[in-house]
Amino acid sequence: MAESPSYVIIGQGRWAHTMCDILTAERRRTTSIGETRRQPSESESSYKSRLSMAMSASGAQIAWLCVPPGLHIPVMVEAAISAGLHTIVEKPWLCSRSQTESLLALSKAKRLLVAIHYEYCLLESVESWRHKFDEGVGLYFGGRFTVSRPDHSAILNIDNLRSHLLAIRAYAVPKAGVAEIRCGYGLPDERSAWVGTQDRRTGFIDFLENHEPIIQRFIGRLEAALKGADFPFSLEFASRVADDVDVLKWAQAGTARLGMP
Repeated sequence: MAESPSYVIIGQGRWAHTMCDILTAERRRTTSIGETRRQPSESESSYKSRLSMAMSASGAQIAWLCVPPGLHIPVMVEAAISAGLHTIVEKPWLCSRSQTESLLALSKAKRLLVAIHYEYCLLESVESWRHKFDEGVGLYFGGRFTVSRPDHSAILNIDNLRSHLLAIRAYAVPKAGVAEIRCGYGLPDERSAWVGTQDRRTGFIDFLENHEPIIQRFIGRLEAALKGADFPFSLEFASRVADDVDVLKWAQAGTARLGMP
């Protein structure tokens, strides 16, 4: 039986510790690089070289970037690619199209995978939509992702929360129009998605109280991809989701409709 790949976790916050715990429970060898900030006097090339050397020294095959989005993300991905590591990046994907295309070219040249962690796409009900609704042709998609806690990040909720919902749409029913997307902080907790016609809903998912092993499924899909299996959550997919978020972001007030059937 082939040995499972090992991981290096980049980051030292709560999410980094969570991922270490999950990977350890899955019997994956895991190391961590906690110091990920670029020093004030450090050039970008020196910073990238330092990270790349640390990743390479870890002996891992996969780097998991458990850090918030920002200007450091493309540099970190480049460092991981230079070190010969496959890379997982947390959503939302906020890099420009030119940065995305550059990273795609680098990863393909090295035959490495850059994956974006859209965990809610791995819900069983979302997977069933892919087979049931013919990509959403003639249907509409809607969803709500609201959280009662205040926003402690510097990420707009339309980028952070709506990317969850629009990733579900892009994965399961990409040809469905968008009828309703509601997201925000400081609101009653709700996480749901639906698909249907203008008159009725034909599918509804409430994933507020989710107990499915969706992160473990993501890990399984990623590792299967390293052996040649199909993997949908690539940079190309992330770029499509980011485009959909941008369309919604700049839509006029009122019910936004995206990709009307």
